[in-house]
Amino acid sequence: MALKRKSLIIWLFISSAILLGTFSISFAGSGPNMKDGLWQITTKVEMPGMPMQMPAMTHTQCITKENAVPDSSQPNQDCKIVNNHVDGDTVTWEMECDTPEGKAKAEGEITYTGDTFTGEIKMNMEGMEMVQQLSGHRIGECNQ
Repeated sequence: MALKRKSLIIWLFISSAILLGTFSISFAGSGPNMKDGLWQITTKVEMPGMPMQMPAMTHTQCITKENAVPDSSQPNQDCKIVNNHVDGDTVTWEMECDTPEGKAKAEGEITYTGDTFTGEIKMNMEGMEMVQQLSGHRIGECNQ
């Protein structure tokens, strides 16, 4: 009887380890379909009601699965992410900024497709709306 009980305990231990390992592997694979690295991000700003559109701006940023929100803040802005969510390959977030012109709130969404992404950020500042169209592609490893 003691041998059967010992066998049962070993079987339960092995089964638990396999189940836990499977869960860890599936959890590690979750997140957007993107590879950590240095990304080139192009932002095109659209402001409804403005006769002239601003030219597109390009910058580079190190992006990881743990920090998958591209930085879209401008100089002289103090911005912070107040909420973000990952659903499959889509990352959504809310951001609040203190700017010289006042407080601004933004909502962003991007969808990764391997080494590229597209998305937009809608920002509202004291009744003025601005939409940033984003596109990005991975250009290499981070230099950090």
